[in-house]
Amino acid sequence: MDFHPQPTPGTARPWAFPAPERGTLGNGLTVLRCHRPGQQVVAVEIFLDAPLDAEPDGLDGVATIMARALSEGTDKRSAEEFAAELERCGATLDSHADHPGVRVSLEVPASRLPKALGLLAEALRTPAFADSEVDRLVRNRLDEIPHETANPARRAAKQLSKELFPASSRMSRPRQGTEETVARIDSAAVRAFFAAHVRPATATAVIVGDLTGVDLDAVLADTLGAWTGGRAESRPVPPITADDTGRVVIVDRSGAVQTQLLIGRIGPDRHDRVWPAQVLGAYCLGGTLTSRLDRVLREEKGYTYGVRAFGQVLRSAPDGTGASMLAISGSVDTPNTGPALDDLWKVLRTLAAEGLTDAERDVAVQNLVGVAPLKYETAASVAGTLADQVEQHLPDDYQAELYRRLAETGTVEATAAAVNAFPVDRLVTVLVGDASQIEEPVRALGIGEVTVVSG
Repeated sequence: MDFHPQPTPGTARPWAFPAPERGTLGNGLTVLRCHRPGQQVVAVEIFLDAPLDAEPDGLDGVATIMARALSEGTDKRSAEEFAAELERCGATLDSHADHPGVRVSLEVPASRLPKALGLLAEALRTPAFADSEVDRLVRNRLDEIPHETANPARRAAKQLSKELFPASSRMSRPRQGTEETVARIDSAAVRAFFAAHVRPATATAVIVGDLTGVDLDAVLADTLGAWTGGRAESRPVPPITADDTGRVVIVDRSGAVQTQLLIGRIGPDRHDRVWPAQVLGAYCLGGTLTSRLDRVLREEKGYTYGVRAFGQVLRSAPDGTGASMLAISGSVDTPNTGPALDDLWKVLRTLAAEGLTDAERDVAVQNLVGVAPLKYETAASVAGTLADQVEQHLPDDYQAELYRRLAETGTVEATAAAVNAFPVDRLVTVLVGDASQIEEPVRALGIGEVTVVSG
């Protein structure tokens, strides 16, 4: 029998994260453009400097309602008419609020870019914020909250934020507000927040895609360039403080057959030189199915379908005073909650005592760096990363530099970063599960004082 010869791999082509061209419009709007030949769906990301810290006292969630209301009609068009115009363009428009600010995302075929940018500019210049639409969005948000509370992963994240940050910090409270604060929001509050914080001088537009044949300067002048607003005013950024004293909080869910676990603390943001090594070390610990935590808890013991370790930037600042959440998350069956946590702590102690292996480091580098060309195949993925860099006050070449530094990071450096990220005596552990079954086994582990709260 003759077999077809096995294909041989071709020579890898050089790749680097796309470099944008930066400029500023007459109204102060910063623009990053990135021509990507062949990307016929253009992605646009607008970053608005309207952070959650700027929300008025007692109105947590107003930034979220404002973000959602941006696509719900303008002075020229009702919500239905605006949606119909977007549909005619083949465009999608979405927006959300987070600690750094509000992000507005647009995707549209390149041939319809001028029309879609006109609609986006209209939403930013003259949003209607109609009473009926804002009231509907508030009701929708109030309906969402009980579902989020019922979700073990969301409930764990809410409790961890409450544990880590002081009550006076906006980071200690739900990003999209509570039932009490959201119920207070009306169209007047939304308009006031918009007027106070949304203006072109503090905004950035990222445009990525195939711009062949598009006179982008002219299109921008006619659309986003016509957006007007006051000058930027400096706003004090509150310091980030956190208490990561080792302890355990059990959110009681009577009868739960699984325990959701979230173990975390606060670490540095991407301005810190340790970030690349920390990314690499966390990936070796719990970045994929072959990482240490999964090898023990999933493959050897069968406690879980998967456990992940990661770092997520919460808020960044040019002076490096930002912070990230360093966390380990997953779920285990209720009877094995104690043994699973015991083994997890053993993995962390073994890591500190013996370190990572060169093989683990090499696989992690290949998975993080080697797949980058696939990760950034779409214009939306490139635009999203460029917008992340904007909101985190990072240089435009940060992502390209990060890949270079990841490739250069050695095993010892990655080990040290992972150990410092997850010290066994400085972790806040949140467990959402049946306290009657898991409290005593967890107390016996001695990983910190145990407190039980209602679910």
